[in-house]
Amino acid sequence: MNDSKTIIELVFKLADQKKITMTELAKRVGVAKSSLSRYKSGERDFPINDIGTYAKVLNVPVEYLLGLDNVGSVSQDYNFLPTAISAGLPINIEGIMQADKVSLPDSIMGKWAGNKEIYVTKISGDSMDKVMSDGSLIAVKPVMLDEIKNGDMIVFSDNHEYSVKYYHRKGDKLIFKPSSNNEAHYDQTYSVDENITIHGKVVLYIVELD
Repeated sequence: MNDSKTIIELVFKLADQKKITMTELAKRVGVAKSSLSRYKSGERDFPINDIGTYAKVLNVPVEYLLGLDNVGSVSQDYNFLPTAISAGLPINIEGIMQADKVSLPDSIMGKWAGNKEIYVTKISGDSMDKVMSDGSLIAVKPVMLDEIKNGDMIVFSDNHEYSVKYYHRKGDKLIFKPSSNNEAHYDQTYSVDENITIHGKVVLYIVELD
């Protein structure tokens, strides 16, 4: 079981990961900022009776702060786009906008845990069903064009029609390839001069299996 010093170190580590300042943390848990400073410096012991409040604010189990949860199911919030991105033929979406938040465990997000550039959305359709099924969650990281390699899975749009496909470039041609068991899906080819926007690279997907 964690002692008082370890608990407060963990509290500040989690607050830092979640971009919560000491002032904001003090406000959320209902204590003076000076009290938090004293806990952090060791001038005062962390009030163990208040651990539930800190756990709630930091969105972790009480057991995690106490050192009784070996898994440590820490979760963090990410921007969530409620409109599914097409994994079939492109569908029309009136612009990508941040509309909500979704909380995902660090154990799932891996090295992308806490990355504030990441946004999460769902896919719709079956043109990527060899990899992920309709309704799967994808985590997307905005990238520059020169950061994308052939074979990367990307989110792109053509005049506000968004889609998820594998990216390939041959000369002045951009080719977006499906990965489907449905033979109705085909490569989509564009010239680099066309109005194609690449919104980001899919860095992680979460698939629900039967």
